[in-house]
Amino acid sequence: MTDPATPPAQPASPVLLGLPGREVLHRDVAANGARFHIAELGDGPLVLLLHGFPQFWWTWRHQLVALADAGFRAVAMDLRGVGGSDRTPRGYDPAGLALDITGVIRSLGEPDAALVGHDLGGYLAWTAAAMRPKLVRRLAVASMPHPRRWRSAMLRDARQTRANSYIWGFQRPWIPERQLTADDGALVGRLIREWSGPRPPEDDAVEVYRRAMCIPSTAHCSIEPYRWMVRSLARPDGIQFNRRMKRPVRVPMLHLHGSLDPVTRTRSAAGSGEYVEAPYRWRLFDGLGHFPHEEDPVAFSTELINWLKDPEPDR
Repeated sequence: MTDPATPPAQPASPVLLGLPGREVLHRDVAANGARFHIAELGDGPLVLLLHGFPQFWWTWRHQLVALADAGFRAVAMDLRGVGGSDRTPRGYDPAGLALDITGVIRSLGEPDAALVGHDLGGYLAWTAAAMRPKLVRRLAVASMPHPRRWRSAMLRDARQTRANSYIWGFQRPWIPERQLTADDGALVGRLIREWSGPRPPEDDAVEVYRRAMCIPSTAHCSIEPYRWMVRSLARPDGIQFNRRMKRPVRVPMLHLHGSLDPVTRTRSAAGSGEYVEAPYRWRLFDGLGHFPHEEDPVAFSTELINWLKDPEPDR
């Protein structure tokens, strides 16, 4: 018989996950008026990893280990409203989210960081590098074009518009939130599998993402940035943001993309180098989809680490 004075066992956190054989440091840092959860491994120059939709910090689990072993301080953060970070009622425009990122760099006590972003995290990494260039040492982006190129493709490329049909669906009130959390996040699993190439993330990983999406308010907060990105296309704030993004990126940039990505067409991503006034390297992974860092983590991590360690990244 259970002792009534003994509190019931609490379920394990869906975001405070460990990595086999590693002591991951989980902690919260304050930045830009909110609290952000980070997972940290290793010592050395800071590499800040930014996840995309529909994921959280854990999407970088392979790269955390690889970067730490390569002599870097690898930190994966949960974006505002996702994972273990604060769910705030506002602050989901890209400029505000970019200030979250640069604020975390400062809170970590570092003068700068190499930013590595995937999907939405890549969009925000582009933004942070343009807005706060002194805090960004290098920039690596996967599966996401420059924000101005994304905007142009969404407005002018019918195939890219169709590929991003889910973003248009997010513009409806409350319905997308219910769809993302129905049946224990089944839609999250379906999207990850549909967007991957022949080697999707393992079933256990997909289950982790499903559980994380079902944390209260996560679905709403996860799609708020996409609502801003579409609804602001013709609004003054969106036009102003687009103008701000004319400012070129002046740090070395690595652009990574899967040849089978059904979400961001290769044609949409390629050519983003026109917004970079620094060494720019384009790397296309044959046979990979929207999640190259999970579909082939060894190839992705090798490419990233070799570039980070290359003193002449323009070669």
